[in-house]
Amino acid sequence: TPAEIWRRHAKRGLCEGKERIILCRTATSFFSCSMSESDRQPGARIQSIDALRGLCVILMVIHHFLLDLVVILDAPEWLFYNPVFNFLHYVFAGCFIMLSGVSSRFSRSNIKRGAKVFAIAMLLTLVTWKIDIIVFGVLHLLGFCMMFYGLTHRFWDRLKGAPAPLIYTALIVLSAIAVNVLDRSNELKWLWPFGLTYSGFSSADYFPIFPWVFVFLLGTWLGELIRDGKLPARFYTFSVPFFPSVGRKALLIYITHQPVLYAVTFGIAYLSGRQVTL
Repeated sequence: TPAEIWRRHAKRGLCEGKERIILCRTATSFFSCSMSESDRQPGARIQSIDALRGLCVILMVIHHFLLDLVVILDAPEWLFYNPVFNFLHYVFAGCFIMLSGVSSRFSRSNIKRGAKVFAIAMLLTLVTWKIDIIVFGVLHLLGFCMMFYGLTHRFWDRLKGAPAPLIYTALIVLSAIAVNVLDRSNELKWLWPFGLTYSGFSSADYFPIFPWVFVFLLGTWLGELIRDGKLPARFYTFSVPFFPSVGRKALLIYITHQPVLYAVTFGIAYLSGRQVTL
């Protein structure tokens, strides 16, 4: 079975050098592995991871489209601001961040990969500076987490077995509570990357380091299980149309989706003769 094949490769230490291509072809990451197009085998990717990432991306686009309808077309606020969406927003965002942690187990260099993502995030900050600025969005977070894990992975990789997810979950909960409590009295203006904001702080997309870094690290623990073939065989052979292709283009969609949504929203306003609210 695919799981058994993965276990054999892991036991033989085929994670480095030329043999690493075997794992690289079956892995899925925020950026594709460093191979030429002719060397890639799209059918060998883990479709279930790509599909789940694709689902998260689609839901993100829908979520942002509803926000545009409310803000620009003055649609009813309950379309976006409601308890169900408020909850699901963080569920699927957390899933997306955790999947990035999973992918870090298959990256040749998380530091380089993280630097690329963070550079793109800073470019988005510059582009949105005069519009609706993104100060520390999900790309900033992922770029930081990749570099952080690349530098400290030897420490985190010591957390194995059943205690690991319990420890990460506890860190997620405790850091979220700590940030929520400290944020109420914070007056320093340089702690926003860590989740401590100040009066007047604003960001169109905001995912601070705490507690989200521990969600990412939980993904690295899960990624080790996946890499070593310890999940059921069905996980490695699962296939579904459309969603995996979306998941493989997550970064491109994230960068381009909002301008497209703006165009669609303003197009609806023009065709319906509605007054645009800015």
